[in-house]
Amino acid sequence: MLNLNGITVRLGGRTILDNASAALPPGSRVGLIGRNGAGKSTLVRVIAGLLEPDSGSADMPRGSRLGYIAQEAPSGTATPFDTVLAADTERAALMIESETCEDPDRLGDVYERLIAIDAYTAPSRAAQILLGLGFDEGMQQQPLDSFSGGWKMRVALAALLFSQPDVLLLDEPSNHLDLEAVMWLEDFLKSYRATIVVVSHERDFLNNIVDHILHLQGGKITLYPGGYDSFERQRAERMAQLAAAKANQDAQRAKLQDYIARNSARASTAKQAQSRQKMLAKMQPIAELANDPSLSFDFPDPQALRPPLITLDLASVGYSEVPILKRLNLRIDPDDRIALLGRNGNGKTTLARLLAAQLTPQEGSMAASGKMKVGYFTQYQVEELDSDDTPLAHMTRVMKGATPAAVRAQLGRFGFSGDRATGQVGKMSGGEKARLALALITRDAPHLLILDEPTNHLDVDAREALVQALNGYTGAVILVSHDRHMVEMTADRLVLVDAGTAKEFDGSLDDYIAFILAGDAKPGEGKAAKKEAKAAARNREAEKQHRKMLRDAEAETARLTAERNAVDAAMFDPKTAAPTLAKLTMTELMKRRADLQAQIEAAEAKWLEASEALELAA
Repeated sequence: MLNLNGITVRLGGRTILDNASAALPPGSRVGLIGRNGAGKSTLVRVIAGLLEPDSGSADMPRGSRLGYIAQEAPSGTATPFDTVLAADTERAALMIESETCEDPDRLGDVYERLIAIDAYTAPSRAAQILLGLGFDEGMQQQPLDSFSGGWKMRVALAALLFSQPDVLLLDEPSNHLDLEAVMWLEDFLKSYRATIVVVSHERDFLNNIVDHILHLQGGKITLYPGGYDSFERQRAERMAQLAAAKANQDAQRAKLQDYIARNSARASTAKQAQSRQKMLAKMQPIAELANDPSLSFDFPDPQALRPPLITLDLASVGYSEVPILKRLNLRIDPDDRIALLGRNGNGKTTLARLLAAQLTPQEGSMAASGKMKVGYFTQYQVEELDSDDTPLAHMTRVMKGATPAAVRAQLGRFGFSGDRATGQVGKMSGGEKARLALALITRDAPHLLILDEPTNHLDVDAREALVQALNGYTGAVILVSHDRHMVEMTADRLVLVDAGTAKEFDGSLDDYIAFILAGDAKPGEGKAAKKEAKAAARNREAEKQHRKMLRDAEAETARLTAERNAVDAAMFDPKTAAPTLAKLTMTELMKRRADLQAQIEAAEAKWLEASEALELAA
């Protein structure tokens, strides 16, 4: 059992964890979640013994081994294979002793222990873990310094998994992995026989791995049974209860204030008014569910263009005379939603750069609409933001000639309104920087969005907000992501980048995952797989139309709801109303609200119809 006992941590004068307590059952798989900046990594560092709390403790049974990946990636001339083997320090020490020990009795103990810890199968286990994380036999024998930082972190993860600690701490383990490696890791963790605490923002990963959710909010932690979807249902119920309590309290407050205002001046009722004044003062305010600017994603819709946007005809592309991808045949239309699948290193980013016109075909041809604008998001854009500048300065530079109002409006679409537009970028979280990068690349309403791992810095709620924004966007989207939920919710075409080319994958994401987990099987092999793929191909066009209806209904519902909320605000406080609403009488506002409510219900009915049709077509 892992006990978190009254942990309080203050950093820079701010309380990050406030008497946080929870008891994690032995052998449990716990997903640690919370908004960016809530203190998840701080709590993990306390559990790992890397940060001393101001008070409280994280306690484990005596003799328990805890495993955690350090921030620094391994480096040097050692190979990934040797690095992983060395992670089992007991085995490494015993293997050395077995070769040097001259005491027969001690040598017998050493061999007995080596057999007990299954030391002689260790090389095979190490190789299998590295293979699952994307290292083929050749890569396993290359020096660490020949790999990028992301691949080095994979080695660190492999070493941690190989060491088999009693408590396994994983902080965003999928950030450096492709979908295939994520699926292998998920399968590995399902059979891991120890306590796991994993920080992750991928709901499918959490649903398939964990049996508890530890939610961190406001410095406190709450343990929920079940996976992420179960947590969401429980949280929604609590939020609904909170909203109802807030509305009830507001009504009580208004009633008390009205009584005090009417009766304070009368001698006969002054005492009662004073009593109610005390009641009002003692009333503890219930927190309001305020709009969170970190959930703001609003892509400007482009002007319509005739299809196709892009056509590739037997195109080849690469970075030298030898192409990475060959014989590419692909057509992209204005309403396409395409996810690129395939292992890291197979050429997904190369294809994305070709479609973004950052690379040109070495052979064949690429035809693109002359009026097409492309917005291309990569992690490099997040890293290259000027930390000394502000969002307003960044946007002003790229929107040359635009009015200050237009610049502010584009920033406001992504939550950077008011003082948030003039804050220093260097003090922003990773999620805020990602939102700023998205705001910058969509400033001129692109017809095609190419998003290469857009969710790496976003928490679960922000990812869901991005999904909704993409579904409301009317342009084309090409997505590279290891987040299955995002792929499933936004893409209606799958393109597999593999074996030096890119081809349409006639099947669902579930079909592709089945191929991955099958090991040696390749997409398209096997009679059953072919039959399923053909069936999926027949349904794909119908499914695409249903998804479009679903997106249109969601966007319409969101638009109408925003209008209704504006009317509600105007009815409550006419001084803050928009100019068009401020002119209306209360009767006109009530009629306007009733009309909007009827339209919302009609849009929701369309959404339900499309959702049911999509479910039947799947």
